[in-house]
Amino acid sequence: MLKSARKQEKDAEGRMPLGEHLRELRNRLMKSVLAIIVVTIVAAFFQKEIFEFLMRPILESVGCVDGADTMRNGRPCAEMTTQGLLSPFTIALKVALMAGVLAATPIWLYQLWAFVAPGLHGHEKRYALSFVAAGVPLFLGGAYLAYSILPQTAEIMLGFTPEGAKNLLPLDDYLDLITRMVIVFGAAFELPLLLILLNLTGVLTGRRMLSWWRGMIIGLTAFAAIATPGGEPISMLLLAGPLAVLYFIAVGFSFVNDARRRRRNPDAGLDDDEASDLDLTPSAIDAVESVPAPRALPEQASDPDRDRINGYDDVT
Repeated sequence: MLKSARKQEKDAEGRMPLGEHLRELRNRLMKSVLAIIVVTIVAAFFQKEIFEFLMRPILESVGCVDGADTMRNGRPCAEMTTQGLLSPFTIALKVALMAGVLAATPIWLYQLWAFVAPGLHGHEKRYALSFVAAGVPLFLGGAYLAYSILPQTAEIMLGFTPEGAKNLLPLDDYLDLITRMVIVFGAAFELPLLLILLNLTGVLTGRRMLSWWRGMIIGLTAFAAIATPGGEPISMLLLAGPLAVLYFIAVGFSFVNDARRRRRNPDAGLDDDEASDLDLTPSAIDAVESVPAPRALPEQASDPDRDRINGYDDVT
């Protein structure tokens, strides 16, 4: 009983052995995967509507219509094709899986926060709902950005088509591309939440983050060049620009949080090798349990000629 109570108290403060942390991580991952699987099964019943929604921008921008063979409005176009007997089935699975990942975003974001929350202080755990409330629109915003810039990228890429050539765009390749872009863009937009989480846990300070701004700008630009298909400048700027803004927003939040933390910490202005002042106020002294003075020994108390302090002579 006593061992169970100690274990519960220890877990309440987030101090767990490595094995407990691994089991906690496994449970959180299983819950996230289970949520994605359930939503994917539900989305499978609406995969045709979802597929039409995904295909509409690319068809409106580069799809061949009105009997056009290789050109549309004076620009190269592409015909959507499938390859193999199983291709329609795999396309349906990919569409349902993408919808499952997006629709289950609140669940797996909450599981991520719940795994980290035991290591936070009590007042910091209150940010759980705020973390999920901010993480979901950020992820969906990144996904929508990928969805919106892909037609423009397709127009630029098809612009290199040789004259008289016919473009065939396999649906498998298109769905792989848009799935990868949606997940990468959505995860990239979670960057400010990651930085804020590191600041709340005391790993990074706002001053440290700001000192990295040059490297972060270069890194975000390089990431945008790799993540966007074709690496054309417009798509790069559309991804790198919002990420840079979100980065500086996270830095600003971290500065505010650091200032709040310093106001609540009486030793914030001390150096690492400087000791803090002792709190000798009456309230602090009264909080310490008083220890009674030792009684004098009988033979010492009977001798009035010896100097004693608390019942002992000065030699003792």
